Amino acid sequence: MEIDNNLWQRFKDGLELIISSYKSRMGDPDAWEKTIQKFESHDRLHPPDKDSILFIGSSSFTFWSTLEQDMAPLPVINRGFGGSHMHDMVRYLDRIVLPYKPRAVVLFAGTNDIVEDNLVLSDRVFEGYQEFISRVRSALPEVFIYFVAITPTPTRWKYWPIAAETNQLIQEFTQSDSQLDYIDFSEQLLGKDGKPDRSLYKLDGIHPNQKCYVKWTTAIKNQLEEDISFD
Repeated sequence: MEIDNNLWQRFKDGLELIISSYKSRMGDPDAWEKTIQKFESHDRLHPPDKDSILFIGSSSFTFWSTLEQDMAPLPVINRGFGGSHMHDMVRYLDRIVLPYKPRAVVLFAGTNDIVEDNLVLSDRVFEGYQEFISRVRSALPEVFIYFVAITPTPTRWKYWPIAAETNQLIQEFTQSDSQLDYIDFSEQLLGKDGKPDRSLYKLDGIHPNQKCYVKWTTAIKNQLEEDISFD
C-alpha cells in the first residue's frame, strides 16, 4: 500500500508539473502558485536551517533528487520548480528566498525563457537576472549568489547561440562584484563532435541523467567549498 501511495503521489506531482508548465507557457502569472504554497507549507512543518545554501531554479534542480546527498556536508535547500522562468525567480523571491536567510544562493534559470513560442532574447533574461540580484542583495547584502550557466542540451541545441550570449552577459556582470560568481561547465557536456553528449541526458534530451549530475556536483560543489566556510 505504501508503494502504491508513493506511485500515486509521484503521478500527481508529475501531472501538476505538466499543468503548471503549460500554464506558464501560456503566460499565466500564477502558474506556479500551488508549488510555492507547497514549499511554504513544508517550511512551516519543517523549518529549514538558516545559513544554508539555497538552490533555486527550473526543472534541472527540481529533478535533482540526490542534491542533499551530493552536496553533503554542505547544508542545502532545494527550491527548484518545474519549467519556471527567470521572471518566476523574481516573482517568488520574497517567499522562497528571503525567508531562509541563506548563506549563499545558487541560481539556475533562463533555459525555459529562450525556447518557448514567445522567445525571450538574451537581454531580457539578463535584465531578469539583474533584478533578481538587486532585490536579493537589498534585503541580504552579505549573501553570495552563484549563477549556473545555461547548459547545452540535445533537444534545445538550436537555441544555443542565444543561451551562450545570455551566459556571456551574466558572466561579465558577475566580474564586477566579489559576492557574485558564475559557474560554467558547458564544455564538459559536449561530445567529440562539439554537440551535447546524449549519454548525459534523459530520453527527452533536456534533463540531466545521474551521470550528468555527477558533473554538476563536481563543478558546483568545488566552487562552493572554495568560496564559503562553514566552520
